[in-house]
Amino acid sequence: MTEPKRDQVHEGALGERLNWLRAAVLGANDGIVSTAGLVVGVAGATDTRSALLTAGLAGLLAGSVSMAAGEYVSVSTQRDSERAALAHERRELRERPQAELEELAELLRRRGLSREVAHEAAVQLTERDALRAHARVELGIDPDALTNPWHAAWASFLAFTAGALLPLLAMVLPPADTRLAVTVVSVLAALALTGWSSARLGAAAPGRAILRTTAGGALAMGVTYAAGSALDVAGV
Repeated sequence: MTEPKRDQVHEGALGERLNWLRAAVLGANDGIVSTAGLVVGVAGATDTRSALLTAGLAGLLAGSVSMAAGEYVSVSTQRDSERAALAHERRELRERPQAELEELAELLRRRGLSREVAHEAAVQLTERDALRAHARVELGIDPDALTNPWHAAWASFLAFTAGALLPLLAMVLPPADTRLAVTVVSVLAALALTGWSSARLGAAAPGRAILRTTAGGALAMGVTYAAGSALDVAGV
C-alpha cells in the first residue's frame, strides 16, 4: 500500500498530455480557419499581393496574441483556484487532522478498498505526505504539477501561428490566377488533418470530425469571399 495511487497519477499525467495535444490541435484549427477566412475574404475584393499579405499578417498576429492572452487568463484563474484549494486543505489538516484522516479513509473506501485497508492506507499516506494525499485523492490535484499559464499561453500562440501560416503562405506565394484554388485546397486538407487528429486523440471515429472541420472551414471561406466580392462590386 505504499503507492496506492500510482495508476491514478499515471492516468492523470496521460490525461494532461492529451489535453495539451488537443488544445494544440484546436489552436491550429482556429488559426487555419480564421486566417483563411480573412485572406479569402480580402481576395474576393482585391488580388493585390501586398493587401493580402498585410491582412493575413494582421490576422495572424491579432489572433495569436488574443489566443495567448485568453489562455493565460483562463489558466491563471485555474491555477489560483488550485492554490486556494491547497491552502484550504493545508489549513484543515492543521486544525482538524483526525477528521481529515477519517475523510481520506472514507474516500479510499469508496474507491473499492475495505474499511480496514482504507484506514491503513490513509494512515500511511498521511504519515508520508498528508497534503499530497488529500490533494490527489480528494481534490484531484497534483501539487507538483499545477497548471502553468505561461506554458498554456505559449502553446496557444505557437499553435495558432502554425495554423495561420498555411493559408497566409498559400495565398501570397502562388501566382494570382491560382492562389485562391491553392488556398482552398490547402486549407481543406489541413482541416481534414486536424479533424482526424482531434478524433484520434479523443478515441472517436474520424469521419464526423473531418466533416465538421472541413465544412466549417469551407463555410467560413465561402461567406468571407462572398462578402469581399460584394464589396468589390459595390466599389467599396
